[in-house]
Amino acid sequence: MKIGEVMRDGDFKAEKHVPTIEAPEKVKLGEEALVKVMVGQEIKHPNTPLHHIRWIQLYFKPDDATPVIEVAKFDYSAHSDTMNPDMPGCAAADPASCVKVKLTKSGTFIAVSYCNIHGLWESAKKIEVEA
Repeated sequence: MKIGEVMRDGDFKAEKHVPTIEAPEKVKLGEEALVKVMVGQEIKHPNTPLHHIRWIQLYFKPDDATPVIEVAKFDYSAHSDTMNPDMPGCAAADPASCVKVKLTKSGTFIAVSYCNIHGLWESAKKIEVEA
């Protein structure tokens, strides 16, 4: 079995597990761009000890043949700090994070999220770098 066989996707407006990527459509070469990833943009995902998004990873795949680059990994562990699975702890972190990037090539951002019950989910967004 390969990882692609268990990866799921869908429309984030109808499926609460799909990560979304907010980024500009175009940026200038070397210009700083803010990229936001989150789960639950339209339909909020539960954030309890029993059902939660554990992490989101953000990758960048340049349009040329170079390999995929891991840009960031965001870990949301506050919801598991309680010993009582029916009660949230004293802090909770919703699965939404930002990173600033500078790109030199056009390509595609790929976000992967992990739900402790429903597994791996992915989405992608193209970005163009202008000289």
